Amino acid sequence: MIDLTTLLTYAAVVLGLFLIPGPAVLLVLARSVTGGARVGVATGLGIALGDLVHTAMATFGLSAVLMTSALAFSIVKYAGVIYLIVLGIRALFEKNDDLHLPASQPVDPRRAFRQAIWAEMLNPKTALFFLAFLPQFVHPGHGSAVAQFATLGLIFVVMSAAYTSLLALAAGRISPWIRRHRRIGQWQGRVVGTIYIALGIRLAFQER
Repeated sequence: MIDLTTLLTYAAVVLGLFLIPGPAVLLVLARSVTGGARVGVATGLGIALGDLVHTAMATFGLSAVLMTSALAFSIVKYAGVIYLIVLGIRALFEKNDDLHLPASQPVDPRRAFRQAIWAEMLNPKTALFFLAFLPQFVHPGHGSAVAQFATLGLIFVVMSAAYTSLLALAAGRISPWIRRHRRIGQWQGRVVGTIYIALGIRLAFQER
């Protein structure tokens, strides 16, 4: 069973990542502005379902590695730490342009939902992130690896669905603010990079 401290740390990190306007957030806002709150909510739910697929793949794939060899799992885990730190460094030094809402054609909620699922499922960066991110909070001594991965993944999906739904409902107020503060994109990378690096370093030394 995952301990409360690990769960709270995980939830805080996930929330911190959600609060930074990434591609998924901007897509939900764009869909909401052009198609209304229902289309925005459908887009957010589609993204969450795509994340659920990535969660399932990471759960069964990485738990199989853990059951095969604790050493192999440790290698995967610390490779993930390195990946997060590299992502953070790249985000810190990457030149960011002004933040813009992506162009979006009006679609009905069902189509927006389907498009969001496929867009998220076929995003290789999302798959790599899940493979690097989830193992950092799984501990062999806390019980079934499958249960731990599933719990963490479901928390991520539920938080994602709730957050994007709130964004869709508030899109009318949020999108004008983003348009007025497009330079947010210039410090976005610094915030994201700091989160990734801090997470990677903290978790690298967590069990030492």
